[in-house]
Amino acid sequence: MISFENYITPEEYMDLRKMVGWVEFPLEQAKACIDKAYMIQCVRDDEKAIGVVRLLWDGGYIAFLSDVIVDPKYQGQGIGRKLVEASIQKLKEGMKLGYKVKLTLNSAIGKEPFYEKFGFRVRPNEDAGPGMDQWLIFDEE
Repeated sequence: MISFENYITPEEYMDLRKMVGWVEFPLEQAKACIDKAYMIQCVRDDEKAIGVVRLLWDGGYIAFLSDVIVDPKYQGQGIGRKLVEASIQKLKEGMKLGYKVKLTLNSAIGKEPFYEKFGFRVRPNEDAGPGMDQWLIFDEE
């Protein structure tokens, strides 16, 4: 039975990341990702975590949709769509009259059409350059 919860364990979160080939990091760091998110939603099939989304927002004008992950065995069933819709709804509920919030994300390669269905625009475009990022790694030498 599919259910939606507002919590995921660090271990489950890292298992999902590993399942889709994303970067892994220490459980302490995974716990901080969960604890400090504006919203977490985990999808379960019985007790097993099969999907997650994190929404990051500090109450200002920028929010970040992060970690839309669905177990590959469950993809194509509308779970990712429900996770994105829930995130957008949660953000709208937190906004006050007159607020303008730019919701951003980093799409996995090839998943851009999925996000375009929700109104996201691929960058670069007429008013925004390409997104940029970098990984910072603390390595004692």
